Amino acid sequence: MMLGSRSTVHGVAGSAVLLILVVLSLGVPPAVLGQRSAATPLWGPELLAALRAGGYILYFRHADTDHGQNDDRMTGVEDCTTQRNLTNRGRDHARAIGEVIRTLGIPIGAVLASPLCRTVETAVLAFGTAQKAPAAREGGPLPPGSPGRFPALRALLSTPVAPGANTVMVAHAYPYFTLVGGQFLSEGEADVVRPRGADFEVVARVGLRQWRELAATPAPR
Repeated sequence: MMLGSRSTVHGVAGSAVLLILVVLSLGVPPAVLGQRSAATPLWGPELLAALRAGGYILYFRHADTDHGQNDDRMTGVEDCTTQRNLTNRGRDHARAIGEVIRTLGIPIGAVLASPLCRTVETAVLAFGTAQKAPAAREGGPLPPGSPGRFPALRALLSTPVAPGANTVMVAHAYPYFTLVGGQFLSEGEADVVRPRGADFEVVARVGLRQWRELAATPAPR
């Protein structure tokens, strides 16, 4: 955006300060304001072409879990018996996601996963590998509800990805929601994220049904 005069700059700055004050009065972390959906979201052939060219992050929430279980007794991420885990439906869901992404010819590079069992298992079933990334769920030094939570996740999502492949991150709904706001990711859903160095933007939201719709999209002539 080009700013035409000093008074314009002051007006924009004043508006930004006012907006932040309003957000703080509502209890919404101002960090959420930095992450917007793309002005023109991608879909259909445009989304597929972008993903085939690489340079994006596919941020998945883990697949379907057993909500009769919880993490209350968890003392370490290695012990799956004290965590909420995938159901058989979730395992099938994860495999199906990986299969359709391979069918679409979308190149995948690094596959990062929160170190909990449900996220690692989702990543391995879908993509065959998982590099544990504790940063995906680290809240940081500030107490819950504070602006600036989950700085390591923000940094991961903002770091540019080289063209030619896409990075996958399999993690959780709440840390991501804290950064972007809006609607929680459903289990197995993904946001397609374009890293921009200082921040990132969301260009699409894709579940298994949408992945399959992309696979059925006619090729451009």
